[in-house]
Amino acid sequence: MEATAEGLNVAANTRQALKRRRDERVDRKPPRQRIIPLLKHNVEVPEGFDVDSITLDSAKHGTLHDPEWRGEMAKQYPFKLDPFQQAAVACLERHESVMVAAHTSAGKTAVAEYAIAMAQRDKQRIIYTSPLKALSNQKYRELAEEFGDVGLMTGDVTINTNAECVVMTTEILRSMLYRGSELLREVAWVIFDEVHYMQDRERGVVWEESIIFLPHQAHMVFLSATLANASEFAAWVASLHRQPCHIVYTDYRPTLLQHFAFPVGGQGMYSIKDEHGNFKAENFAKLRLEGFGMQDDEEGLPIAVNPDTKKEGGKVANVDSKQQVSADVAKLLKMVRNRDLHPVIVFSFSRRDCESYGRETSSKVSFNSAEEEEEVVEVFNAAMQSLSEVDRNLEPVTSLLPMLKRGIGVHHSGLLPILKELVELLFQTQLVKCLFATETFAMGLNMPAKTVIFTTVSKFDGTASRWLTSGEYVQMSGRAGRRGMDDFGVVVVMLDDKMNTAACRHMVSGAPGALLSSFKLSYYTLLNLLRRVEGSEYDMEFVIAHSFQQFQFDRNLPKLQTQLEGCEAQLKVVTESIGPAAICFQLRRELADEETRMSQAMLQPHKVLHFLRPGRLVKVREGQRDWGWGVLLSVISTPDNTGTNCNGVGNGGSQCYTLDVLLPCAQGASSGRGLPSPGTGTASDEMLVIPVELKLLSGISSLRLAVPSNLLDTEPRQAVLLQLRELQAKYREGLPRLDPIEDLGLDDLTLKQAVLNIQRLERQLATCAQPSESQAALLQRAADLRTQADGLRSHMNASHLAGFREEVKARMAVLEKLEHIDKDGMVRLKGRAACEIDTADELLTMELMLNGVFNSLDKHQLVALVSCLVPSDKSDQEVQLIRTLAEPLLQLQQTAKAIGEVQQNCKLPIDPEEFAQSFKPDLMDVIYQWSKGATFEHICTLTDAFEGSIVRATRRLDELMSQLQVAARVLGDEKLADLFDESVLTIRRDIMFAASLFV
Repeated sequence: MEATAEGLNVAANTRQALKRRRDERVDRKPPRQRIIPLLKHNVEVPEGFDVDSITLDSAKHGTLHDPEWRGEMAKQYPFKLDPFQQAAVACLERHESVMVAAHTSAGKTAVAEYAIAMAQRDKQRIIYTSPLKALSNQKYRELAEEFGDVGLMTGDVTINTNAECVVMTTEILRSMLYRGSELLREVAWVIFDEVHYMQDRERGVVWEESIIFLPHQAHMVFLSATLANASEFAAWVASLHRQPCHIVYTDYRPTLLQHFAFPVGGQGMYSIKDEHGNFKAENFAKLRLEGFGMQDDEEGLPIAVNPDTKKEGGKVANVDSKQQVSADVAKLLKMVRNRDLHPVIVFSFSRRDCESYGRETSSKVSFNSAEEEEEVVEVFNAAMQSLSEVDRNLEPVTSLLPMLKRGIGVHHSGLLPILKELVELLFQTQLVKCLFATETFAMGLNMPAKTVIFTTVSKFDGTASRWLTSGEYVQMSGRAGRRGMDDFGVVVVMLDDKMNTAACRHMVSGAPGALLSSFKLSYYTLLNLLRRVEGSEYDMEFVIAHSFQQFQFDRNLPKLQTQLEGCEAQLKVVTESIGPAAICFQLRRELADEETRMSQAMLQPHKVLHFLRPGRLVKVREGQRDWGWGVLLSVISTPDNTGTNCNGVGNGGSQCYTLDVLLPCAQGASSGRGLPSPGTGTASDEMLVIPVELKLLSGISSLRLAVPSNLLDTEPRQAVLLQLRELQAKYREGLPRLDPIEDLGLDDLTLKQAVLNIQRLERQLATCAQPSESQAALLQRAADLRTQADGLRSHMNASHLAGFREEVKARMAVLEKLEHIDKDGMVRLKGRAACEIDTADELLTMELMLNGVFNSLDKHQLVALVSCLVPSDKSDQEVQLIRTLAEPLLQLQQTAKAIGEVQQNCKLPIDPEEFAQSFKPDLMDVIYQWSKGATFEHICTLTDAFEGSIVRATRRLDELMSQLQVAARVLGDEKLADLFDESVLTIRRDIMFAASLFV
């Protein structure tokens, strides 16, 4: 990172000026006297651990199950520690690992600081890990001011690595563990801040691997938000490292919160949760009735009871509009200012919304005095001195100052890093009193406010829009209320008419979520594990078997076994009660099994979609629930964004297919009360359109029916049911089905036998008498129990270890074919080079290094092409590339497709074409122009990405280029290594690599 002496001095002076203001202006007052609830303490001890081997003096340390420190404190605090902090200190002084789970702003940082002070007292080394580079920078500055001898390692910055305390990202720690760093031999403690990041879908595995591979002599401090399964996590850590792990848990919130709801487009605020955590359902109902003219029916479904409510001024039409929300935000902020409820954080889940709300609000509301405006200008100008004159005149820089002068700031990942840090510093010193931020501001940055406002409580999570979970709400709302400064914190939730009582109650009063494993295998993990385990006692099986995911699975087995035994006992009783009809019940089960085997082969989209036309008769089965035959109306395809093979068959493709099917349903389903259930085969059944996933088809008939044009009316739908029943009466031994071999062209002789078995079973079932009403109820009960038992048995058999074994086998085959390992699993030179790359696809980068693509480029083309390997924000802009860039991109995507085909041939679920297209050239021309000397202002015109996103991607690119340089030297290609070195120097300049204000 570019950090000149001048730039570092400017940053230091800016920090010192703001620190002096904070010390002068922040008025801390003694908190109100409150009864602090007892903490919850527990200790998990690994099986076989000899408790008597602990030789600590109980008079000084307490006991394992009741720790209490009576010795001299390693660090003195200007306040009395809360009970949970005292308990955590006692655990640390016992030199035993501890997990501290508490609300935001409860004081977990005091525990981390004590661990550092204790390590310094005992002349031990300690590592402090954080999930974000920005948070690492901030923690480094805070800890350096407190303890002095502190280092920093983030991938961007490396400072004082020989310090007693080193702050680093968790990715850096994992890399050091894989490389067997000497530093780790001296480490006595590792602090994992925000450990609940372990359930992050993309990065969570980094935490898991780090915890697994930490040396046993190191003790751990885990800091986390409140969790439902903290004891389970501690038990995993204890079993991994054969040492006790304490859990210190508290629901105590130092500053109580008052929760209000504000109806968008309405008037007034409604208290929905009091200081003691009680949800006020009557107030929420009043809000919905007065604000939107709506209430919930008996089943919690919204109904309009007064459509004319709030029509004056056209407010009803504008409930969802951004303009209305913006106007309401300004109204709320004026109230916040007038009632002295600032500083305030306004959360939105869109970066563009943050900016637009901030701009519009700053034209209507001001929080700063004239004196404070002058201070803002002074600090702003001082901070911007580290930029060149050209960069100081950039539009994102100049447009921010007018907002800041009015005490309003914006904070999101698309902001230029130096501006984001400046906003953080100004917010800490209350020169910014209103901050518009995305949820990342609540994840780790210790910057509380007096008030928090949610502009919406609906967010898009990458797959679909959903309400905030209770855990997310607690994390974000917990930023309200500053310990020692506020008597209470205020939370205001802006609601529209879509949220009902149950959803709101769950969000604001729900229990904390459980910490779930996100363990997964990558080629980087596999290669580093293979390299690490050579000649050691560990192997791949050990790592997978000791993952948190497998631990959770094994721990849950006895409970599942008990449930299965109870389910099977009930099924036996019900089956005996059915009598002779049990034979028919068994035939139906056998038919279901044969249909499942058949559908696995037939339902490949590229084979079957041609036959799925309107009017086609299809059979639907959902587990043991047999919906029977229905009429297909349409097929809808959507992208498979989850990567879970939504169609349920091999080679399911990149699209998810949903079918609208007209199905016989039990009477009453059309009333909208409750979920539809399969028809009973009687005259009371009614036809309804039901969305059905492709994988639920258990049969496809060769017959089609004419579909009426108007299916909104009951009569046409019932006419279709009558035609269907007539066909079933005509074909008593089963409707004719498509032949998988003759019709679909499947080349599998076992399917022929399945066809014959289905025909035989349908003939036998045709002789079964229609069950009586009581028998039908028992049969349904037996089917439900069978579904439950099959699900339990499947879950018990689906050991994650077994699944990972198959994945490892497939990935190992890929590595062998691509010559990263030999047939004995030993890592070859190519694989050792790939071990150096953890910020991009290892397989593709190595192929490009060895097939001559990289060598054929000049330094500007090279860095531009490598940018395609770095993840960047999604862009809707069409990229037009010059020939000198288009040809290398084509080579990259052809190479990626070839790698995808190798993986597909090794039985991994991947679409080679989609894999190749995932390496996008969105920033290719941007980086090429920047490398050739273009200004930052110019390259911003080449893309619709946020300025901060461009900087973040470029810094990731810089990190990747450094890794590629090391990998090239591992391969012995000094010429290519020098080319990487020369190439990366072309992007390291100006605002892209401006010095951090925290470093």
